[in-house]
Amino acid sequence: MYNLLLVEDDIEINELVYSHLKSEGFSITSVKDGELALQEFYNNNFDLILLDIMLPKLNGKEVLRKIREVSTIPVIIISAKDSELDKILGLELGADDYITKPFSLNELNARINASLRRIGYFKNSLPKESKIQRGELTLDLDNYQLIKNGTPIDLTAKEFEIIKLLLENPKRVFTKTQLFSSIWQDDFMKDENTVMVHIRRVREKIEDNPSEPKYIKTIWGIGYKLGDV
Repeated sequence: MYNLLLVEDDIEINELVYSHLKSEGFSITSVKDGELALQEFYNNNFDLILLDIMLPKLNGKEVLRKIREVSTIPVIIISAKDSELDKILGLELGADDYITKPFSLNELNARINASLRRIGYFKNSLPKESKIQRGELTLDLDNYQLIKNGTPIDLTAKEFEIIKLLLENPKRVFTKTQLFSSIWQDDFMKDENTVMVHIRRVREKIEDNPSEPKYIKTIWGIGYKLGDV
């Protein structure tokens, strides 16, 4: 059974989502402010977090920053803020997905299940002692870790999938649509900015100079490919 943390201060939404996900077979811990969210996060093992942005005591952005200091757990933002800028900011802070209110429970299910399938894949289906080496980068599939010149680099689940896809296909150019289809695997959010934000975040972590990337090359008008390393 997957263990989820729901952080939502709107009582009606909190109770609705809690009851629905409970009926879907999830184990749910529900809190209504940012401080309690971090307390639960630090003291328990969760598989995924549903996080509102507008929270009392400590807002969701600060909660997400603190979570990302120590963990790559999947985080799905649930927010009434639906502007492109808000979505980009949420993704840049380290969220794996962003869903705007009002949302359907079916859409929420799809996004949660997509994230959990990816986590399950990496936990249960990786080949033993499997590594991919490209230049200074080593992708350790057994330990779900990227290493550059002997130094581990913390990646979120989607960031790991992006670099894994590129390292496994060093000659292939991926369009933004192909990357989205491969990594997100759902039809609810088809926003190229989502891919671009995640690519930017990966570059900031792996490139010596993100403005002149060596590993993730932009093919203008098409998409991205692994550089010649």
